[in-house]
This record gives sequence, structure tokens and C-alpha cells, in this order.
Amino acid sequence: MANPFQKIRNNQQFYFENTLRKSSLFERKQKLKKVKKWIKGNESHIIKALYDDFKKSPEEVRIAEIKPVISEINDALKNLRDWAAPQRVKTPLYLLGSKSHIISQPKGLNLIIAPWNFPFNLTIGPLISAIAAGNCAVLKPSELTPNCEQLIVRMIIELFPPEEITVITGGVEETTQLLELAWDHIFFTGSPQVGKTVMKAASNHLTPVTLELGGKNPVIVDNTANLKDTAQKLIWGKLINNGQSCVSPNYVLVHSKIKAKLIIELKKAFTKMYGQTKEEVQSNNELTRVVNKHHFKRITSLIDKSIEQGANVIIGNEINSDDNYISPTILDNTTTSSAIFKDEIFGPVLPLIEFQLLDDAISIINKEEAPLALYIFSSSKKNTKNIIRNTSAGTTAINETTIQFIHGNLPFGGNGHSGIGRSHGKYGFTAFSNERAILKQLRGFTTIKLIYPPTNKFKRFIIRFMTWRM
Repeated sequence: MANPFQKIRNNQQFYFENTLRKSSLFERKQKLKKVKKWIKGNESHIIKALYDDFKKSPEEVRIAEIKPVISEINDALKNLRDWAAPQRVKTPLYLLGSKSHIISQPKGLNLIIAPWNFPFNLTIGPLISAIAAGNCAVLKPSELTPNCEQLIVRMIIELFPPEEITVITGGVEETTQLLELAWDHIFFTGSPQVGKTVMKAASNHLTPVTLELGGKNPVIVDNTANLKDTAQKLIWGKLINNGQSCVSPNYVLVHSKIKAKLIIELKKAFTKMYGQTKEEVQSNNELTRVVNKHHFKRITSLIDKSIEQGANVIIGNEINSDDNYISPTILDNTTTSSAIFKDEIFGPVLPLIEFQLLDDAISIINKEEAPLALYIFSSSKKNTKNIIRNTSAGTTAINETTIQFIHGNLPFGGNGHSGIGRSHGKYGFTAFSNERAILKQLRGFTTIKLIYPPTNKFKRFIIRFMTWRM
């Protein structure tokens, strides 16, 4: 049976080879400006779509969905000429006479598969990098946020011809069919489990991939941390998108000496930000809802099982199944055997695990897969260096959470189980580019001709000298 998306891919292939490959940097910038103008003109529609999908507040849409995309556009407009400029490289002595440089060329046809948790940001953000690098793209937004999905369909139809950029809607079946085709690059954001499927499908065509995955992001709070500051940053970082974020703190390793004080500060910070009573918290429009019933049941089950295993509720655990509402919940007396620790939570639950020795906290982290993010709260440079030196993570923030994602000059990505490749800014441009090596040699005599056959005593001396001295 023919693949229903083969024709779309073929049309993009023809367009890329005959039109887009030859596009100028000026033309790419004009496209980016059109995207920026469309976003500005449709800000209210973006906000409404995300509220309709899972009650994301206007402020959070602006901060976490629109701002990162606009920053990507502005960064590309400012730096595209430098990113795309040929890079001169030094010539080694044994290749004397030659000149070399590296050029960035568009990869061609790209498949961008986006998740539901930041459906606008994580669909359009990678697309900005693909456009800046001069590519065609097929977008597959998440079907779990249908209002944003339809908004993206309208956006792309209004901005691009389908042979350059197009959107495919649907679910698992459509994604599977897209993955059967040969692409020049696949950019996937989602869970490690689905990431394995994407990577396996890509291997059939030896397609390079960028996998932005997730992981059980740990937090270490040692006995030197500023607890008021730590609590405020943990509450804010955890409850962005109601914990439905790949960089959300997943569990807190807290030193036994300061755990009780940290709990007091967490309660104060939460009350100040989201309200004192159950009614105030539930009616607070800055708390996004869990995206659907499936995830609602998954999260509530993790909480219930953990309580059965001995966890104590410090804050929250109020639910309303009609609204997929789970109040922000902090659990104490959890361990690495607790149900809440076993998987990435992806919801508004923060478990606390006590430690006495820093090496014990590091050991807990290292027994798990390398996380996408690791957060350290400490006033000790020695402790901070020790943690970084003895752990692995895609990103790390010291005395802060989550904001490394929006730092345009930092590469964003995971490590192994939490991801492959890097994105954002220059790193996103590079992900969608083929860095092509160019070497130009002199005609006539060159140093490399000194070792052409037939070999003699002099040439053996030259080869030995080149091997060990040059």
C-alpha cells in the first residue's frame, strides 16, 4: 500500500532541489520576519487556543510559548550572516599549500514532530531553525492539543506554500507513516520511549536525528543553600505549565539538617504565589490543567501509591476529575522505592528525598539515566563543583531552575536517554545544516606528493617524520 504522504515528500524534494537550495540569506530573513509578524498579529488567537486546550494562562503563553519563538527569530535575524559564513580552518604543515574551509548548507527535507506540553513553542521553535538554515519541513504537531494544532495549520497555510512547509495532523498512525519515509533530518521532542521508536525508524534510512527527550530531573539542596530563595525558585520552576515540562524538577534531594526549614519555606512560597485556601488555589487562573484524562489518572495513581508506601502530603493532593485538576502537591518521606520516583512525573507533584552525605545524593542521581536537567541549590563552590564533576546531565542550573531553556546562547539538549543533539540559536541552525568541508589544493608540486609511491629511503624518513613530528 502506497504511503499517503509520499507525494508531499516528493513535492518538497522537487521544490528544494529546484528553488529553495538556491535561496539567499535575505530571502530566509524575509520569511522569518513574516512569521514574526503573523505571531504578533495573532497573539490573541494563540492565547485562546492554548487556554481552550488546557487552560494555560495568557501570561504563561506569552512567557513560555511566544517569547522563546520570538527570541529564536530575533537571534536568527541578527546572526544569520555570521552563522552561514564560511569558516576558515588552519592548514597542517603536512598539507602545506592547500586551503580549507567549512560551509553550511541546508540538509533539505526535515520532519519536525512536536509534543503537546508546549505545543506552539516546540513546533514553531525548531521550524525557525529549519527556515534559517534554508530547508523544507513537514510539521507534525500533537493531536492532544487540537486547538493549537488547528491554529498551526492555519498559520502555515497563510505563510508558506505546501511544497516548502506543510502540516500533517492526526495521531500515531499518521506519525508512523511519516517515519516510514526518507528524510534528511528528523527533529523529535517527546518521551524517551517514543524517541526510541523515532530513532529506530530513522535508522532504516540512516537519517540523522535531534531527539529532545526528558528524564527524571533531580534537584540537590545542600545544607548551605539559601532556603527562602530556593523555595521560591522551586515552586515557580515546578509549576510552570503545571509541571508538564521536560525541564521541570522531578524530585528534590534535600539535606536532612535543613529539610524541615525548607518545607516551611516551600509552604510560604506556594501560598504567596497561588493562594492560601483550597478554593483560592483551584480558582487561580495561573495554574494550567493536566492535559487529558489519561495523564490525570496516571498522576493521581502515582500519588495514591506513594502515600500507600508511606509518603506524607505536605501540600495539595486536592483533585477534580471533571476539570483534570490536581492541586500542586509536595510529598515528604519518599524514597527511591516510592512509585512517584519510578518515572518522570510530568505533573504538579514534587517529592522530597532526604540525604545526609552529598555522596549519597550523587549516588542516587547516578543510578538513574542521565537527566535532561540537573538543579543545584548551594552556597558552596566546593559542593557545586563536586556535583557537576561526578554527574552527567544535558543542562545544569545553579541556584535556579528551568530558565536555561530560554538562554539563546546556550545549547539545549539531553545526554543519552534524555536526548541526542542540540538546539536553539546557532546550535539549532547547525542541527538543520550540513557542515560541508572544502579543501582546495595547489596544482603541481605539493608536500603530500613527497610520499607518493614508489617508496624509497628518503620517503620512509618523510613518512616517519610526518607520523611523529608533524
